[in-house]
Parts: sequence; C-alpha cells; structure tokens
Amino acid sequence: MEPQHTAATEPGRRGGPDRRRRPTARLSRYSFAGGRRRAPRRAGEAAGAFVDLYDPRLLGCIVWVGLMNALDCFFTLYHLQAGGVELNPVADLLLGSGRIEFVLLKSVVISLALLVLCVHRNFRLARAGLWVAAGSYTLLVAYHLSLLTV
Repeated sequence: MEPQHTAATEPGRRGGPDRRRRPTARLSRYSFAGGRRRAPRRAGEAAGAFVDLYDPRLLGCIVWVGLMNALDCFFTLYHLQAGGVELNPVADLLLGSGRIEFVLLKSVVISLALLVLCVHRNFRLARAGLWVAAGSYTLLVAYHLSLLTV
C-alpha cells in the first residue's frame, strides 16, 4: 500500500490550511510591517493583483504628489493673501471653512486618494491616476511659481 502524502506530511511543505485559496487582501498585517510579496508569482497574475510590498519608484511618486500638494496649499494661501482669487470652486468652498481647515481637509483627501492608488498599483487605471496626479500637481506648482514673477 502506497503512503498518502498531505501538505502536513510531504517533505519541505508546511502544515495547515492552504493560504492560497483566497487572494491576497488589499490591506493586511503585512502591508505596513514586513510584507512578503513585491510582485505576483506568475506572469499572468500581474494585472489586478495585490501585493504586500511596494517598490521605491512608487514611494517616490507618492512622496512627490504629497510634496506638490503641500506646495499647492502654501502657494494658494500666499497668493490669496497677496490679493489673488481661487479659481478652483472646490478649493474655494474648502477655503470658506478657514485656512487651517483648508490645509487639513485637502491633505486628508489627497492622502486617502494616494493610499487607494498605492494599494491598487497593479491596476492600470490606478497607475495612470498616480502619474496624472504627479504631472498635474507639478504643472500646478509651476503655475504658482510663474505667478510669483508677475
């Protein structure tokens, strides 16, 4: 009679339930402390897969958007004090609640959006959104800087 091999008795295999029955969660205990996967294991899984670790380029892009958002807040308040007018109706509405509230709300909204884009980085739309945000904020800060020379 041939011996039965299970996950617990096969050499080199771990015991317990097969964790691969469920896809990797969007956020897990590994997301922020000691994740295990930087990329999907198989090439066909790359699009639409969630991973535990994120590459440095992604972090750089997220930090860039955050920095550009902070500069946008600073220059918006600077130009308003100098007599400028806010052209963005959403930002104008936020400014109605006060300067500190404007900065906090804008920062929270952008941070949440960046978190969603980071977690969904293997989705084409999220990658495009991140690059569009980086480019848009860069152009916006360049516009603010051009206003300083006027």
